[in-house]
Amino acid sequence: MQYWVGTILIAACASMALVPGVPTALTNSSEARLISKITPKIFIISLFSPEANVWYNIPEFEVLARNITVPGLSPLFPDAHCTEDGVICQLTTGEAEINAALSLSALIRSPSFDLRTTYFMIAGIAGINPKVATLASVTFARYAVQVCLQYEFDAREIPPNFPTGYVPLGSTEPGQYPSDIYGTEVFEVNDALRKLAVGFAQNTTLNDSAVAQAYRAHYSSSEEYVPGASPPSVVECDTAASDTFWTGQLLGETFENTTTLFTNGTGVYCSTQQEDNALLEALLRGAKDELVDFARIIVMRTGSNFDRQYPGQTATENRFSDSGGFVPALANIYIAGVKVILGILDAWEETFAEGVPPTNYVGDILGTLGGEPDFGPISPPRPNMPKFT
Repeated sequence: MQYWVGTILIAACASMALVPGVPTALTNSSEARLISKITPKIFIISLFSPEANVWYNIPEFEVLARNITVPGLSPLFPDAHCTEDGVICQLTTGEAEINAALSLSALIRSPSFDLRTTYFMIAGIAGINPKVATLASVTFARYAVQVCLQYEFDAREIPPNFPTGYVPLGSTEPGQYPSDIYGTEVFEVNDALRKLAVGFAQNTTLNDSAVAQAYRAHYSSSEEYVPGASPPSVVECDTAASDTFWTGQLLGETFENTTTLFTNGTGVYCSTQQEDNALLEALLRGAKDELVDFARIIVMRTGSNFDRQYPGQTATENRFSDSGGFVPALANIYIAGVKVILGILDAWEETFAEGVPPTNYVGDILGTLGGEPDFGPISPPRPNMPKFT
């Protein structure tokens, strides 16, 4: 009986292949393409629609030429998008850590893609620290720090000797390195690749707005905020992740210190967002299973709003005012990002095909991919460690 059924099925399949006008994977090259894996050279990771839209219908390439439904992606963004040749692709994960981790994990493990030699460019907007950069600036991170992995006390209930209500997990006061390590506290990406990306991005004129220019001028009254009062530029600095959309000078200083503490004095906090550590953990697990290369990641964030108020302003006024940074920050994702993409493609054979050798540790706080982290509880502190007073 089993043989008879199998014979009928085989015969039926053979008959279908011979029916005139019915294409098959063996007779139609476009159908063969559909069942083959797509091997992108670059994958753009967007977090929500405004960031994604900057990549659609642009003159350099068309990522909407192919739309691939991937099981496990966000219900709001069920498709990955690619150019006709599959060289450049784009995914929108949805906002915040859960969406980011689940969507990118689904992509990495999708049978539709071979991502082992793909460069991933996280390309989104972020809050910006006026001590380091300004509205519409383009930042490239070496470290991503999950600053929300802490105990939180309401500031009205903290003891007099606590400068903040945030205490690292497993510790008993601010300023102590966390003793309870989850594994996603800090990620470090390829600094040599970052510097190449910065070089590509600097070869352009960034977008700005009159409203942003007027708003950032308020920061010129403080010496420490001179970068925030300056025109937008391309900056090498680090990023902090938290699902909570926090704001204000006190929290800004708290998470500056957390970034410095968690990276043992090396990290320089400048941007704040909700997804990067989740994305990097998904990529790290994919790298552990040899599905992606963790040394091929670029973390680019553009400044859409200041993370704290200017002198004389309240934190709520800053959060709920129109700083004029949103539109140029979105524009600069494309303006700077497309330079990075084209730079990688132009130098693919001589520089990027075999990968850019890292000059620094690359991976997580646990050393999952090998090597010894230059941050974490076992690493020596640097001279510029924060003082929590």
